[in-house]
Amino acid sequence: MARRRGWGGSPPGDDAEAARRIIAAAVELIGRTGAEISIADVAESLGVIRQTVYRYFPSADALMTAAAIASVDDFLDRLAGQVSGLGDPVEAMTEAVVFTLTDVRRTPHLGILLSSSYSNANPDSLTSEEAQAFGMTMIRRFDVDWTAHGYDEPALRELVEYVLRTMQSFFLSPGNPARSDEELRRYLRRWMGSAIGAQQPN
Repeated sequence: MARRRGWGGSPPGDDAEAARRIIAAAVELIGRTGAEISIADVAESLGVIRQTVYRYFPSADALMTAAAIASVDDFLDRLAGQVSGLGDPVEAMTEAVVFTLTDVRRTPHLGILLSSSYSNANPDSLTSEEAQAFGMTMIRRFDVDWTAHGYDEPALRELVEYVLRTMQSFFLSPGNPARSDEELRRYLRRWMGSAIGAQQPN
């Protein structure tokens, strides 16, 4: 049970509610500042001590990831609309990557989930379990018959890892000058498309 102290005079009823309120506070702070936040920032906004937040989230990275995951539903809806009707896996994935790389610039929550540049302490964040789960959720919204294109569950997970690693490279080094969206589409179709097409259809 959450401790009956702080919380702006309205303590949570149980641990689940406490965790939800901590995440909600983190989401609000990230949205307002557009940057990484600390445990102290969240504790202060809730009127609790840092140890209270640490009870539910062992590190700032864990809290940042939880906040990011809680905030990406709107992005997934926009992405689904962007790739709607694209049944070819190369075209769908190309469009998804271009859209994500563009959208992450204006969506700090998404950037925290996908880009290790938001967390120097965790350079493997892009291939974390949370990021992989997000990637699987993302591609399952495509209008692609993955099975018909030879992708079983292990192959899909490898594809997600490959695409996340590709996006990581663009997050860390977008190029100078950076490619336009159309230039990026051509690049991805040629090189990422070859890798996607290497999977043998059933």
